[in-house]
Amino acid sequence: MKYIATFHENENIKDIYMIKQRTSAVTKTGKAYDNVILQDKTGNIDGKIWDPNSAGIDDFEAFDYVEITGSVKEFNSSLQISISRARKAHEGEYNEADYLPVSANSIDGMYNELLIYVNGIENEYLSKLCKAFFVEDERFIERFKKSSAAKSIHHGFVGGLLEHTLSVTRLCDYYCRAYPILKKDLLITVAMLHDIGKIREISLFPENDYTDDGQLLGHIVMGSEMVSRKIEDIEGFPERLASEVKHCILAHHGEYEYGSPKKPALIEALALNFADNTDAKLETLTEQLKSTANTGWLGYNRLIESNIRKTSDI
Repeated sequence: MKYIATFHENENIKDIYMIKQRTSAVTKTGKAYDNVILQDKTGNIDGKIWDPNSAGIDDFEAFDYVEITGSVKEFNSSLQISISRARKAHEGEYNEADYLPVSANSIDGMYNELLIYVNGIENEYLSKLCKAFFVEDERFIERFKKSSAAKSIHHGFVGGLLEHTLSVTRLCDYYCRAYPILKKDLLITVAMLHDIGKIREISLFPENDYTDDGQLLGHIVMGSEMVSRKIEDIEGFPERLASEVKHCILAHHGEYEYGSPKKPALIEALALNFADNTDAKLETLTEQLKSTANTGWLGYNRLIESNIRKTSDI
């Protein structure tokens, strides 16, 4: 199989891909065409069907597996494929495992490392809270391992939520060593819990799209609610500590303009915001830089708010 991550400009392609999305559009001159997003386990690529009514274009829709014939072009510093033929594939012609983007790291290995942090929490109540999610709640654990951390911006793959959570927890662990004023048990706890609402905000693959609750409530609010329900089952959980845990979750995006219901008022909340922001932005750049062979300027990145390019070889 020819994976999307290996595509090069001016290359001719004929292989089976999953259709992530198909929408109709019209050019400025009134000519109909289709926008298509193709997906395999290595990533996505935009495609264009300039003659959707052609006899060589089968009827297909999102989440179908389709044999695509076309040529790879570069447009606005990104690759896209001009599709000349599209045949809906039959069952048995493809292996579904080839089409779901999955973390390059071992999901079980990452989860076992996260459990080391869970088991290292000394505070009685925070320990019970983390174990209520990551040790005792089998349904939560199964979904947490499979979830992505975003629809497309960063860690948008199976195991992405786990990978992002572990990265943020590692950063917070370092912060605790560098800045002893931080309450380690609290910061490590909220690092592991800060994005748990995403298991309800974003559907599992192959859809990997926002749910109704995700659109209406968002992962920050839902994550705080999930924590509140677990705390209610822990006898004697201190109210002040409960408020501090929930505050860190509610403030982890840092600014109101970024969807944060609260701005950080605790030093641990600020540290969590920094760790979350660091991992999200560095992963965003990592994924974008890996997706292109272009060594020039790649254009404006909305999350970074800057034009970007690859660093030159030294």
